Amino acid sequence: MNKELVDKIKANPDYQRLVKTRSGFAIKLTITMLVVYFAFILTIAFNPALLGAPLSPDSVTTVGIPVGMAIIVFAFILTGIYTKRANSEFDDLTNKIKKSVKEN
Repeated sequence: MNKELVDKIKANPDYQRLVKTRSGFAIKLTITMLVVYFAFILTIAFNPALLGAPLSPDSVTTVGIPVGMAIIVFAFILTGIYTKRANSEFDDLTNKIKKSVKEN
């Protein structure tokens, strides 16, 4: 790819909007996941009895097992949310940018 084409793409307002929107969305999802994950880790560190409590009086499974599994499922959900938006809004913007670059 030559420098002229790169400069043309970078100057495109749709490209700038794509980068800004995609980066902002990715940062929000990343912060959300980090908050959930670190809340879990900090709970283990400072109140292990909470997650170490059995689910029922005669159970060997603790509260921490379903909470940990929920965090994994939450990560998959966030990935799905990003993928859905990437396949619609972000791909539409990318195709619009490609079309405008080809026309010029």
